[in-house]
Amino acid sequence: MPIQAVETITARVNDTKSRDKNIFRIAIFLLGIGSVGSARVLGQATAAGVRKADFQVGLGVSGGPHYGGHRYYGGTFYTTFDFSQHWGIEGDIRQVDTTGDNKLYERTYQLGVRYVRHYKGFINPYGKIMVGRGVFNFANDSANLAYNIGVLGGGVDLNVTRHINVRGDFEYQHWKGFPNGALTPKMLTAGVAYHF
Repeated sequence: MPIQAVETITARVNDTKSRDKNIFRIAIFLLGIGSVGSARVLGQATAAGVRKADFQVGLGVSGGPHYGGHRYYGGTFYTTFDFSQHWGIEGDIRQVDTTGDNKLYERTYQLGVRYVRHYKGFINPYGKIMVGRGVFNFANDSANLAYNIGVLGGGVDLNVTRHINVRGDFEYQHWKGFPNGALTPKMLTAGVAYHF
C-alpha cells in the first residue's frame, strides 16, 4: 500500500476519533441542560394528582447478537421527558463491546420521540422512533468510523416506588451506509431509573 494511502487512512481515523469525542461532549451537555430545565418545570405548582411533565434518568445493561456473529454487551445511559400524558422525548447513549478478543465495539448517540400509556398507576408501556449517530470500531482498531442510524423500539417502565423505575427495552437499529450491507443490531436493555 502506498505511503500516501496509509497517511490518508490514518488521518481519517484520527479525525473520526476527534469528532466522536466532540459528539459525546455535546450529548452529555445537552442531557445535563435538559435535566436541569426539566427539574424546574416539575417544580411548578399544579393541581393535586395532576402532573404536567414527567422526567427520569437511568442506567442500563445492554446486549445482543451483532456484527461478525459475536454477542455484544455494555452499558446504556438514558433519559426521558414526557411533556404530555402520552408524548415525550428520549435520549440514549450506549456502548457495547464484543465478547471476542478483537476490540470490536459499537457506540450510539440517539434522540427521538416516544408514545407511552399508563396502566394501573405503575405499568407504562411505550414505543419509540429515534435517530442518531453510531460509531463502529472495527477489528483490532483497523478503523473507527461513524454512521447515521435509525431506531425503532419499545418496552415498559415499571414504577417500583415513587422515585424508582425499572425498564425492559428492545431496539432494532439500522446503520445507514455500513460496509458490506447494512448493520442492523437488535438490542435488549434492562435498566433502573430515578424518576423526578
